[in-house]
Amino acid sequence: MNGRPEMSANNDKAKNFKITMIRLIKELRGYRTLVIFSIILAVLGSVLSIIAPNKLSDLTNEIQSGLQINNTNLELLNNHIKEQTEPETLYQKLNDIINVRVSSKTINLINNSNEISQTEKEEFNNLINDRTNLENIKSLSNNILNLILYDSEYKNQLITKEDKIEFLNNLENINNYPNSIKNIIFEPITIDEVIINSNDLVTYLTALQSISDSNELIIKLSSMPKSISNVLSSDMNWEQIKLICIYLFGLYIFSATFTYLESISMTDVANKFARRLRQNISIKINKLPLKFFDKHRIGDTLSRVTNDIDMIAQSLNNSLATLVSSLTLFIGTIIMMFVTNYLMALTAIISSLIGFALMFLVLKKSQKYFVLRQVEIGNLNAHIEEIYSSINVVKAYNGQKEANYKFEQLNKKVYDCNRKGQFLSGIMMPIMHFIGNFGYVAVCIVGALLTSNGSISFGVIVAFIMYVRLFTSPLSQIAQAMTSIQSTAAASERVFEFLDEEEMDDESHIVKKLSKNEAKGKIEFKNITFKYDGNEKPTIYNFSATALPGQKIAIVGPTGAGKTTMVNLLMKFYDITDGDILIDGVSTKEITRENVHDLFTMVLQDTWIFNGTIKENIVFNKKNVKQKDIEKVCKKVGIDHLIKTMPKGYDTIITDDDSVSAGERQLITIARGMIDNAPFLILDEATSNVDTRTEELVQEAMDKLTENKTSFIIAHRLSTIKNADLILVIKDGNIIEQGTHNELLEKKGFYFELYNAQFEK
Repeated sequence: MNGRPEMSANNDKAKNFKITMIRLIKELRGYRTLVIFSIILAVLGSVLSIIAPNKLSDLTNEIQSGLQINNTNLELLNNHIKEQTEPETLYQKLNDIINVRVSSKTINLINNSNEISQTEKEEFNNLINDRTNLENIKSLSNNILNLILYDSEYKNQLITKEDKIEFLNNLENINNYPNSIKNIIFEPITIDEVIINSNDLVTYLTALQSISDSNELIIKLSSMPKSISNVLSSDMNWEQIKLICIYLFGLYIFSATFTYLESISMTDVANKFARRLRQNISIKINKLPLKFFDKHRIGDTLSRVTNDIDMIAQSLNNSLATLVSSLTLFIGTIIMMFVTNYLMALTAIISSLIGFALMFLVLKKSQKYFVLRQVEIGNLNAHIEEIYSSINVVKAYNGQKEANYKFEQLNKKVYDCNRKGQFLSGIMMPIMHFIGNFGYVAVCIVGALLTSNGSISFGVIVAFIMYVRLFTSPLSQIAQAMTSIQSTAAASERVFEFLDEEEMDDESHIVKKLSKNEAKGKIEFKNITFKYDGNEKPTIYNFSATALPGQKIAIVGPTGAGKTTMVNLLMKFYDITDGDILIDGVSTKEITRENVHDLFTMVLQDTWIFNGTIKENIVFNKKNVKQKDIEKVCKKVGIDHLIKTMPKGYDTIITDDDSVSAGERQLITIARGMIDNAPFLILDEATSNVDTRTEELVQEAMDKLTENKTSFIIAHRLSTIKNADLILVIKDGNIIEQGTHNELLEKKGFYFELYNAQFEK
């Protein structure tokens, strides 16, 4: 790392939740109108959902009233029948109807009749003294009844002898009474302008004897005479039912519309905000000094751009409006329940909270297993990545068995954590069903008791069943939203930390510019001192050197001596602590970084190939490069023949993977450097990944490339810098030797030791 400080660890938890959320809200000010609009829509949608159960209760009550018995008319009808069948009144009425008349002549006629048996005569003589007893009269034979009964009138109603005999023979079966007697016993009644005749009354009375309650009466009402059903049925108020249905339909339509519009609005806010954050980060990356990347892992920075921003966008899209609507639904439902009936409200709340207490207990228990699972998955993934990235080494040393054993151990830990976590989370849904069903049962039991004593209507029970669902659902949504907001706070804090990082000095005031076409090529290092942040000692101390135009300057030294650091200072990747660097007599402090970068071509040890054609990789960021120039450069590097053997030549798609070898990638990056006609050239171990034959070809190409250009070559392979005009030997951040290759060997100093060490066996 050339003395650079160690990278900081990633922290996945928000250090200050309150401050971060306030910052997030401030960042959303540009979308304030849409956010407020979404919140209002969420509240309206929830309010309409809260109103719906009460209207559903009204609809239920209206339908129920249309299906109930008309109790007023039922009472009138039953009282009329009761009056008609009062025992004393009925007995007297029946005696008057039968009107048994027995004269002495009739008695003698019966006793002397040969058609009447002696038994019948004796029975008649025994009952003659109690002729008002209908049961006694009923027991007489028809021969005798024909002699003692006569046609008569009762209240202008003719009752024949035959009707009387038929009546006595069917005394127990009211349906078989003659109509003349029915009309006398059951006088017709008019209720609500509907006339109920005696036959209908008898039919109703007969049916009533087999009916045990009002519900059964409702069922059998359709099979009764029309006059009875018209009188006892309640009228269904279809107009009112239609109005309530239209009202409910409107509520649900508007609620769904508000929810849909809210979802669209928050999605728009989330996507636009995420896009803005990514743009800000993209701009920020170009303003950050190189020291930031020395202290932060690349993967961590990429995670802030991708995972963290995605988390913020997802939370804004789902959690914010959900939290608002759930809170509105939760509070509104409680209020409406207590307004409707406080006993039912207490029943619904207490029964639901019992279940939620159990749910949160399970949730707390399972959370640790999910956290531990993520840790173990990370360990497992790290092991897999490590083994597969070095699979050749593992196979070469027969390490498959040990690698598999460790994999099994790590995989088992993931399995155990996942099994326990999934088991506990798997019972969450049954618990939620239990909460809902338990609440429904409690509401139905208490509601039935209150309905039986007339405290509430049946529609209230229906409304509270809906309220139980509306009450339990927001609680789980609120819990999920709060968990998501916690994650959002952590993600937002990481993004804001990145955006708040110290930037490179603003260079908008710098107007001086060096043209690459007019540059002469002289570079001076004057007493350069540089120290990385966090280090106690300087990496470069009082360094001075001069590179004349067209010179090839080689920089050598042990690892950590400061070779790459010095090049980074030259490129203004870092700001020097003390001293100055002059390019053609102009301080790098007086020209912009962009201008400095335009003056240099860099070929680094670490190759960079992007997904594209070979041609695109070579002419990266260069315009109007001719094909013949590309081929000329590639021939100099010695890669032209290789490219022409590929399927599409220079248009072959390549990636930074095994599609091309490490040496081939290095040759392509060297060709990229050669195509850039800059006055200064920096080669940082540019030939480290090529074979000896290719190295010779590249070296020859470099010699041609460096003609009339000032070149800086950082090399560990000292054989590649024998023809350098000046070799600077750096140790502990300063020049300890300088000269040509032969001059330094003659001194037999530090360079001599480095050079000979490469050839020792």
